[in-house]
Amino acid sequence: MKAVQVVGYHQDMVLNEIPKPELTGPLDVIVRIGGAGVCRTDLHVLEGQWAEKSNVTLPYTIGHENAGWVDAIGDAVTNVAVGDKVILHPLITCGLCRACRAGDDVHCENSQFPGIDTNGGYAEYLRTTARSVVKLDDSLEPADVAALADAGLTAYHAAAKVDRLTRPGETCVVIGAGGLGHIGIQVLNAISGVTIVVVDRNPDAVALAVEVGAHHGIVADGSHVDQVLELTGGHGAEAVLDFVGEGGATAEGIAMLRRAGNYFVVGYGENIDVPTIDVISTEINFIGNLVGSYNDLGELMTLAAQGKVALHTTTYPLDDFAKALADLDAGRVRGRAILIP
Repeated sequence: MKAVQVVGYHQDMVLNEIPKPELTGPLDVIVRIGGAGVCRTDLHVLEGQWAEKSNVTLPYTIGHENAGWVDAIGDAVTNVAVGDKVILHPLITCGLCRACRAGDDVHCENSQFPGIDTNGGYAEYLRTTARSVVKLDDSLEPADVAALADAGLTAYHAAAKVDRLTRPGETCVVIGAGGLGHIGIQVLNAISGVTIVVVDRNPDAVALAVEVGAHHGIVADGSHVDQVLELTGGHGAEAVLDFVGEGGATAEGIAMLRRAGNYFVVGYGENIDVPTIDVISTEINFIGNLVGSYNDLGELMTLAAQGKVALHTTTYPLDDFAKALADLDAGRVRGRAILIP
C-alpha cells in the first residue's frame, strides 16, 4: 500500500510502498482510510519537536486524524463490523491501567499514538483496536469528519472545560480561528452560554469565526487587547481559550484575562512568561488540554450528526501531501486540510 513516511527530521517526507497492516491480536481493527487530517503537529514532528518524546523508529507513517471503513476485525471485536464507517480515537489504549479505568484514557499508561509514535493514517490502511473506533452516523462521511478525530476532539475537550468553569453570559476569548478554533467556536455555541469573542490575525479567519457562531470578531492588529478590554468593561474575560500558543499570543491572552480567570492552553510553541506574584495576586489559572477521551469523541460525533459542528475542509489526494503541508504552513488552508487516498 501507499504510505507517506517520515524518513528523517528536517527533510521532506516520502511516499513509500509498504506492506498492508495485518491483524495481530483478537481486538485489532484494520481500517481503510477515507480521510486523514493534516495537522500543525505534523509540521512539528518533521521539525523534530516530538523526537525525544515519541522515541519512534524511522521511517514511519505520519498522520493522527483518521476516519474510514472497517476492513478487517479480530476474533474478539463486537462493537464494529467489516464495512462500518468509523472515526478513530487518536490513541490506542490498554483499558486496564488506572487512567483507563477512570475513563481518562488519554493518559493511558500503555498507550500508542498512531502518527506520533507508531504508524499513522497518511496511508491506505491503518491498524488500531476496538477500543479506538467510534461508529459514524449514516449522515456522516469519513473525509468530512476525519480532522475531528484530533483537532475536533482537542477543541471539544477544551471547550467542555470552559463550559464547566463559566456561566451563561460570561465571556470567553478564543485566540485563533483556524483549524481548531473554528471547531471550538461551534462547540462552545452548542454546549455553553458564554459570549464568544474571537481574535485572529487573518481577517478571513475572523469572518469564518463569525459565520460559524462567534458573537464578536476582532482582527489582531495591535489594538485587539484594548478592544477585548473595552468589550468586557475593562475587566477582561472570564476565560481565554488559546489555540495558538506562540508568536506572543500567550502574553496578549493573559492581558485579556479577568482576575480569577482561567487560561486554557491548546496551541503550543512558546513559553508562558508571567511573574508568579501576578498569578497569586490575580488568582488566575493555567489549564493544559491534551486531545480528549473516547467518550469526548463520541459526544462530538453526536453534535456532528445533529449538524451543530461541521468542518470547513480543503481536500488533497494522498500523492499531494507535500502541497497540503506547504499550504498549511503558509496559512493558505481555510479550516482543515484532508488527505484522501
